[in-house]
Amino acid sequence: MRLYNTRTLQIEDFKPIHEGHVDMYVCGPTVYNYAHIGNARPMIVFDVLKRLFEAEGYTVTYVSNFTDVDDKIINKAAQEGTTEAVIAQRYIDAYQDVRKQLNTELPDITPRVTQTMDQIISFIDGLVRSGHAYEVNGDVYFSVDSDPKYGEISHQKLDQLEAGASERVDETGDGKRNPYDFALWKKTDKGIQWDSPWGKGRPGWHTECVVMINNNLGERIDIHGGGMDLKFPHHENEAAQQEAMHHNCLANYWIHNAMVNINGEKMSKSLGNTLWAKDVIAQLGTNLTRWLVSSVHYRKELNFSDETVETARKELDKVMKPLHQADIKAQLAGYAGTEAFDETSWRAFLDCMDDDMNTPNAYAVIFDTVKKINQLLRTKDVSWEEVGRYRNSVVKMLDVLGIVVEKPVVTEDDKALFAAWNKAKAEKNWDAADAARKQLMEKGLL
Repeated sequence: MRLYNTRTLQIEDFKPIHEGHVDMYVCGPTVYNYAHIGNARPMIVFDVLKRLFEAEGYTVTYVSNFTDVDDKIINKAAQEGTTEAVIAQRYIDAYQDVRKQLNTELPDITPRVTQTMDQIISFIDGLVRSGHAYEVNGDVYFSVDSDPKYGEISHQKLDQLEAGASERVDETGDGKRNPYDFALWKKTDKGIQWDSPWGKGRPGWHTECVVMINNNLGERIDIHGGGMDLKFPHHENEAAQQEAMHHNCLANYWIHNAMVNINGEKMSKSLGNTLWAKDVIAQLGTNLTRWLVSSVHYRKELNFSDETVETARKELDKVMKPLHQADIKAQLAGYAGTEAFDETSWRAFLDCMDDDMNTPNAYAVIFDTVKKINQLLRTKDVSWEEVGRYRNSVVKMLDVLGIVVEKPVVTEDDKALFAAWNKAKAEKNWDAADAARKQLMEKGLL
């Protein structure tokens, strides 16, 4: 398997730290609102990556956090006259519902910041004691000048960085030694807060993920993932803290998915074009949503529009309808089916996916395999075993993409209806044939 590593700007052969096992951490949401379709893309991208590893025989420990401490959570709790815990739990539940609706394999571990506070405070204290962080009037900042490798994730040097590269670069304050020094601990008397060696406050965003990774996966992991918008400053600042504390890079491979556009424009609150994930899934369904998201390589921008949705719908129908008809016709022919699959097409699919998750090329393999099914179904003496092998191969491919194939069940009554339809056609009794055909279509058998 080969993956593009943001840290090295190269596609590299994947070599796990532990033979046959992958530790993967993907930054989760700050839970102050519902998941939008931009949040859904990494859900799908890294779910596909996990499934791919599993298809290749790896075991995977997948961790994705919930940031349940943030000014936006505090503000929403104050507006609603409730607690931060109530707000956070509401959107955690909603986020998990979206994961389930998208047919993702849920993370093995979902740590929360509020449940990791003692370890976070201890980690920050360690950085202060080692000279990599300093206190200013109850706030604690990380000294970016103390890390000579700062910039290795975003490939920007300190003198090249632009202030405001992210809305999270807002940690300006009196006494900072460098304008790019970022907050590890924020003094506050507003909302939820904890006691610390520097007074009451709460942690900075960039420290939380580092500690949750160390706690749940260790000091060095295989893969750290997330959206491209997290590359700087979040992932850069995570890496800097890990280097300062443990003298190693936090992850061997840093993987970032590109952003989502709506009708060719960046999705943003200011433009009023936010698409909530639950609404998209309700409208398109799980399979079509996943097919559309994976139709574009994960490192390229994904555009949601009526045109791209319709294209995805036609492509998915081109795959699902032949599988559906093959299953029905096989049962009518008395073929019970086996679990055997075509190893050549399956391997071709995996080879495409192993090439930095090249889903467009993998889709081409799916279409080619479906074409073989169609060709076989048109032959006079159909080899149902051969049809079954190709069919099972496609189903395995779709499973890696998280797309579910529901196998139809043809009952004895259905078989009798097919027989009546064929008899009516043979006798040129078109009224009876049309009536039988209508019933078969209503049952979804034609």
